[in-house]
Amino acid sequence: MATRQVLFGFHAVTVRLKTSPASVREVHVDAARRDARMRQFVARAHEAGVRVIDSDDATLQRLCGTHRHQGVVARVDAVFKARTIDEVLEDVAGAPLLLLLDGVTDPHNLGACLRVADGAGAHAVIAPKDHAVAVNATVAKVASGAAETVPYLMVTNLARCIAELKAAGIRVVGTAEDAPQTIHQADLRCPLALVLGAEGRGLRQLTRSSCDALVRIPMHGAVESLNVSVAAGVCLFEARRQRDV
Repeated sequence: MATRQVLFGFHAVTVRLKTSPASVREVHVDAARRDARMRQFVARAHEAGVRVIDSDDATLQRLCGTHRHQGVVARVDAVFKARTIDEVLEDVAGAPLLLLLDGVTDPHNLGACLRVADGAGAHAVIAPKDHAVAVNATVAKVASGAAETVPYLMVTNLARCIAELKAAGIRVVGTAEDAPQTIHQADLRCPLALVLGAEGRGLRQLTRSSCDALVRIPMHGAVESLNVSVAAGVCLFEARRQRDV
């Protein structure tokens, strides 16, 4: 039996309607909201053959656990995405581009990382089970649909995962403030896994020592570090820029 999930917000639910309409069991919408955006959304849901239910704000909050639902909450079946590194790599044409997160526990940061990973064309985001947040409704909302498109793999041991990636021919590059070269000086065109730690603490020592190389994002102002999702965007899009030259 399929696992039932809840998605909320226009972007997250619209992407699911676009990518896997058969998995959407029903959509609850705010009966008091009838602006152009809502009318367009409801029309899209009807076109996909999805049941649309008028609900009030209290019901929507109860369904998704937050008031930040934008008037849209969907009950959906879980959609299969790759659950192992081997499954991800089997589907990659060309050089893989992966994002590894070490110690990112905030759902808003994870959602934003998934969003930039999707935008940069990363093939998966990987995190350790014991030092990370799982995908939940908040992550899906912040990801604006990317939680539906980017595989998110939670591994038992990140250092072991890095060793497996290296054995598969993937270069593992971590980020650190004291790295000798910048992200712009590194060659990122090869099969690549970029490793980022949580803001402030950075990479754990074992993770850091497991990397093939370390790079830094050049900072020109007063702040010493960037939010992890911003840093992920800088690194992933630099890799994409180099590959597209």
